[in-house]
Amino acid sequence: MSLTITEGGYNFDQVTGEFDVTAPAVVADARPGAVPTTVFGYVVEALARRRARGVPPFTVMSCDNVQGNGAKARAVFAAFAALRDPELGAWVHNAVAFPNSMVDRITPVTTDADRALVRDRFGVEDRWPVVAEPFFQWVLEDDFPQGRPPLEHAGVQLVADVEPYELMKLRLLNVSHQALAYLGWLSGYRYAHEAVADPLLARFVRDYMDEATPTLRPVPGVDLGEYKATLVERFGNPEVADTLARLCAETSDRIPKWLVPLVRERLRAGGGVTRSAAIVASWARYAEGTDEQGEPIAVVDRLADVLVARARSQRDGDPLAFLRDPALFGDLVDEPRFTGPYLDALGSLHRSGAQATLRTLTGA
Repeated sequence: MSLTITEGGYNFDQVTGEFDVTAPAVVADARPGAVPTTVFGYVVEALARRRARGVPPFTVMSCDNVQGNGAKARAVFAAFAALRDPELGAWVHNAVAFPNSMVDRITPVTTDADRALVRDRFGVEDRWPVVAEPFFQWVLEDDFPQGRPPLEHAGVQLVADVEPYELMKLRLLNVSHQALAYLGWLSGYRYAHEAVADPLLARFVRDYMDEATPTLRPVPGVDLGEYKATLVERFGNPEVADTLARLCAETSDRIPKWLVPLVRERLRAGGGVTRSAAIVASWARYAEGTDEQGEPIAVVDRLADVLVARARSQRDGDPLAFLRDPALFGDLVDEPRFTGPYLDALGSLHRSGAQATLRTLTGA
């Protein structure tokens, strides 16, 4: 069973990593005899029925942008199952396979123009065609006790350890999208290809990638220098027409999982975090809900109300207000090696705007 429920669908605390057993939908699904409404309820019910009938469990194959997505899926589904029955929870944890995976392909939101193109060019009425770039990479842990399709025939890389590929993708591609998103929007761009065509933004993104690279493990068969150059080319593909609005959405489910762990690793190793801190600062500035021309920004996030309120208060005497959420940032607010460059970037964004800040950050 393949699983794609987005980063926020795993229902775990951003700092502790523990499954949130208090979520109302989870509580409702865990009641005896409940008709499932959540992914946890549906999947665990299916697994429980197999267990009751003596049928081997299916493999749960997560394809989401969550580090260690298979391990995370195992933890949260077993935790939910344990709410129903501790023995069922132990069985899900121990008997069900949850291979880790990394999926890399830029797939923007489907538009009416995409539907019209498929209809007019191919004569097919498709409510949800998937538009994607030519590039794709799917790396999958080869852990399928009951067998699997010959996925390697479709270009899937079956490996023993996904983590090196996963870290490469999350920290170079996904966080680079965040680097483009807020600074790009504040600079007046609305598409990723427009933003990366700006030499200042392209340079900043490459500088961030170089800052992130020491946190990566060797990636078998991949030249990281070539990979980073290819990313900039991919971001610049105008046919994909990837919107910055998509990249700016649901950041509270992204930066805490993708960037904050990288910052911690850099700090532990004594490395600099100037670009990483600037990315967080650009999110904080964007989350104020007003752009540099005074136009409103629609902040799309499950925590939008809290984020906007906290971001706006950073102009009222507490410039670190946005960081004062341990659920998102842990104790980074108390780390001067992070808050120093963060405040430099945020102050520059407030005083001088995104383009001037980029010139300072890139030395242009």
